[in-house]
Amino acid sequence: MSTVIPNTGNTPQKDTMTTNSNTTKPNKGGLEGIVAATTAMSKVDGTAGRLIYRGYNIHDLARTTSYEEILHLLWFGHLPDEQELADLRARLVAARTIPDTVMQSLRSLPAETDPMDALRTAVSTWGALKIKGKPTVDQAIALTANFPLFLAAFNRLRHGQEPLESQTELSHAANYLYLLTGQVPSNEHVRGLNSYLVLLADHGMNASTFTARIVASTESDIVSAVVAAIGALKGPLHGGAPSKVQDMLREIGTIENADSWLRNAITTGQKLMGFGHRVYKTTDPRAEELREMARVADPEGFKMSRHVEERALALLDELKPGRRLYTNVEYYSAALMNSVGLSGDLFTPTFAVSRVGGWTAHILEQVSNNRLIRPEAEYTGPENLPFTPLNERKK
Repeated sequence: MSTVIPNTGNTPQKDTMTTNSNTTKPNKGGLEGIVAATTAMSKVDGTAGRLIYRGYNIHDLARTTSYEEILHLLWFGHLPDEQELADLRARLVAARTIPDTVMQSLRSLPAETDPMDALRTAVSTWGALKIKGKPTVDQAIALTANFPLFLAAFNRLRHGQEPLESQTELSHAANYLYLLTGQVPSNEHVRGLNSYLVLLADHGMNASTFTARIVASTESDIVSAVVAAIGALKGPLHGGAPSKVQDMLREIGTIENADSWLRNAITTGQKLMGFGHRVYKTTDPRAEELREMARVADPEGFKMSRHVEERALALLDELKPGRRLYTNVEYYSAALMNSVGLSGDLFTPTFAVSRVGGWTAHILEQVSNNRLIRPEAEYTGPENLPFTPLNERKK
């Protein structure tokens, strides 16, 4: 059955972008402070450090729910009962299959291909084969079910291994780890990855979600919108930073070297990876959850990560007072994903494995009450220049 999710928001989408002060033509880079749409999906409260999915605090969800429950919450508007959850899990399992054409495209990619590029290629190829018409929940389920398959298949191929068949009895998180390694994962690893998927599933009008909604607003298909979102997530200012946190910690090397390295980085204007967020003016609630998960999953690695965090915050307060920088979700994402055995270049694609749930939910919400997203730009170039014909122009 193909269905389009209803708009469960309480207010209609706005026709124009507005600011909190109700001005319609702000002059601020990056659209900061602009209200571009209404949504019932998630609320990011940057001042209080809160993240809410459809009314539920992220701390409660991260500690108690499965990723499949979060998908149901985002797509259908409420947490599932046992039968609803069983039905959704069955639909996800039934969709776990890679068409031969998609597998051929993955086999044709060079081993050095960035996994995000491989994921984008596989999703686009799959969409050309599978998707027609207006975005539906069935399409969202199929896309989300296949993200881990595409990524794991490419990862094995680039290491000279054959892709594996999904295990129907395994959860979304467990099946992904199995497809990567060929081993049924430990309960500890499954819990860690599942919580990560829950925490990253949605986050308001972030760059990739906004991109997906813009494409959907043109009445394009769901795969085109998701492929565009993948491109946005790939950027290091959005989802491409977790592996760079790992690189930074590796460069610091030891706890004893942390102060001198951090002081030099801060005084010379280097960016501390995993610190600061465009919205949060206090601790990122997702980082709080991931910190505790990393403490349990990798006690030795956690000591280094925690020490660098504490010293960085102290030095930032000393050297850059008033900046109010805190660790963000990417800082401890790196530690957690490393603890479950993922290589650094799989961190951002695994972010996509989670966020596709939010992307597709936002796409469905957009098309349920659609208006083309078409903001204005403030023109800063010259006007009224005299025109000169080509044969009269001189350097």
